[in-house]
Amino acid sequence: MKTIKIETYIEFEEKKSKFIGYIKPIQTKEEAEIFIKKIKEKHRDATHNCSVYKVLENGQEYFKADDDGEPSGTAGKPMGEILTYMEVDNLVIVATRYFGGIKLGAGGLVRNYAKTAKLAVQEAGIETYLEVKKYMLDFSYNRNSDMDNYLKTNNIEILEKNYSERITYLVNLSEEQFNSIKLITEVLVIEI
Repeated sequence: MKTIKIETYIEFEEKKSKFIGYIKPIQTKEEAEIFIKKIKEKHRDATHNCSVYKVLENGQEYFKADDDGEPSGTAGKPMGEILTYMEVDNLVIVATRYFGGIKLGAGGLVRNYAKTAKLAVQEAGIETYLEVKKYMLDFSYNRNSDMDNYLKTNNIEILEKNYSERITYLVNLSEEQFNSIKLITEVLVIEI
């Protein structure tokens, strides 16, 4: 399975209409819905905030396309077709459009929303998807700088930090990262 590397955005203009494509890798449909809501709030004044997401979560595929007021099938559907054509999963795209005064017609809308999705995927970069699981890392304060350096060096994002008698981090790990990190002494690794 393929997905995208990074969260990013693209923008271009077509007959005075401004298109902005936001894209983000995701693990759950909830993440997708939160991202869509965030972009809609950011661009409340936009004419349209059309969206599409495709995610495999717990063996179930979730797909949702939204035209957000554009004529039916002219925004979300063509963006979804680009995801299928490019064979990418576990991502969300929001295409924000500011109307420039010149109507694009149904064909023009389809072309430009598909273009928005394609450019966003290309800008984000495609990579092979690695399944990750949530883990809690529990360790003493004397291991703090070692763990921070290890996580940074291995590009492991810390989702949550908790400092009490011991330090606990919530992280996402691939199977390879899990096998590597469980070998570190004095660190307890617990699957959530």
